[in-house]
Amino acid sequence: MRDDPLAASAQGPGVTPYLLRLPAVLKLTGLGRSTVYKMIAEQAFPAPVQLAKRAVAWRHDDVQRWTSGRPPASVAHGPEVRRS
Repeated sequence: MRDDPLAASAQGPGVTPYLLRLPAVLKLTGLGRSTVYKMIAEQAFPAPVQLAKRAVAWRHDDVQRWTSGRPPASVAHGPEVRRS
């Protein structure tokens, strides 16, 4: 069985959360790179953790909480109008 970190989240106490690199964060959120970093500066998106001098990653649980806290998409054109 292949482990896919994007398919399931860590469950239960004592389970080590996994980390997501930027391409995975962009794929999960649908945001662009500059938008992610702008939102981090505005404290509107979870900050990454430092892995090495020039490497960062995001905790999957933080990104998942942010994603699930987003409001549903609104209808762009208001209520549907029936035409006869």
